[in-house]
Amino acid sequence: MDHRNSVRFLDRTSPPHIATLILLAGISALAMNIFLPSLPKMTAFFDTEYRLIQLSVAVYLAVNAVLQVLVGPISDKMGRRPVILGGIAVFCLATLGCVLATDIWVFLGFRMMQAAIVTAMVLSRAVVRDMVPQNQAASMIGYVTMGMAVVPMIGPAIGGVLDEVFGWQANFWLLLILGLALFWLAWRDLGETARPSGLTLIQQFREYPELFRSPRFWGYALAAGMSSGAFFSYLGGAPFVGSEVFGLTPAQLGIYFGIPAVGYFMGNYLSGRFSQDVGVNRMVLIGALINGAGIGASMLIFALGQGSAASFFGFMCFVGIGNGMTIPNATAGALSVRPHLAGTASGLAGAIMIGLGAAMSALAGLLLQPGTGPWPLLWLQMSTAILGVVSIVVVIRRERQLNRLDRA
Repeated sequence: MDHRNSVRFLDRTSPPHIATLILLAGISALAMNIFLPSLPKMTAFFDTEYRLIQLSVAVYLAVNAVLQVLVGPISDKMGRRPVILGGIAVFCLATLGCVLATDIWVFLGFRMMQAAIVTAMVLSRAVVRDMVPQNQAASMIGYVTMGMAVVPMIGPAIGGVLDEVFGWQANFWLLLILGLALFWLAWRDLGETARPSGLTLIQQFREYPELFRSPRFWGYALAAGMSSGAFFSYLGGAPFVGSEVFGLTPAQLGIYFGIPAVGYFMGNYLSGRFSQDVGVNRMVLIGALINGAGIGASMLIFALGQGSAASFFGFMCFVGIGNGMTIPNATAGALSVRPHLAGTASGLAGAIMIGLGAAMSALAGLLLQPGTGPWPLLWLQMSTAILGVVSIVVVIRRERQLNRLDRA
């Protein structure tokens, strides 16, 4: 059933408006990247090493991944609304802790707590799947994440300027203000969309093996995870490349840093526009190929000795386009393998994607050292891009085999 006709804005007795879903997804992305241009200054403020302050990305992603495994089944049992509101409340408290921290370990502790905002991103997708069927869900998720892409597109640029004018803490003050505003919006607009589950919470978690046994679920989840690995390794390594390899200021780095999000916006538009007609599998494959092509072009430019900040960040636009096509469609595919487990599937698929992202982000921070240039990051991105293509090709081949068996 299509519930969108019954949506009434700021009426929590009806399903949420798409604008609310966009903002729920967007603040999670903003919390991930607004402060990245500040990492060099934060390293000096906390009197630590870059690889340690860079953990503020990796630990956020790691806790993010763990929470996604938990919030899916919990929301299938308790409903989307209370879990989302609770996550936003924890995020606001943790953000205040980040602002007031004077010790790197205290900061990292509160940074881990900030990951509670992932409930908003994960469950905004589950809400979409609650409302509409698979191909329509891919299209709607594409539009939701297209709007979401605007936020991280301008986030690093805003963060870089705030850093230069007011200091790095200003980024977290902004996140706190936005978190409080989002809590109010969700309280007023976020109607419950999940059908009541007759299972206990323990039984809900026992549904995971049903997903684990599905090759299609794994194919979609790994396609999204590996393709997005190129982007997450970028999150971990690009601040170093921008500041240490190309000597960019925080404001310059913030502007360059948002380039992949421009591509992500375009890719999500393409998903919203064409997924229903082209189909989930082909959209994922095309996106994964564009992702790899962008990284390959960047490597070729550097191999020819013509690499620059403009070429490095510019070709990352194709990584954004590829991810903007891959992630909404692979997510819709994963959520539709077992529609009655949409929240659980959203959490597990997101955990796989973000968990791989945390590993890629941390690995990028470890591999990049003075004198290495951008090469460790580019090779890491290319490896994940190739694995993303392989994952969706396996899904497509399996579906063809199953179709042949059905016709036999």
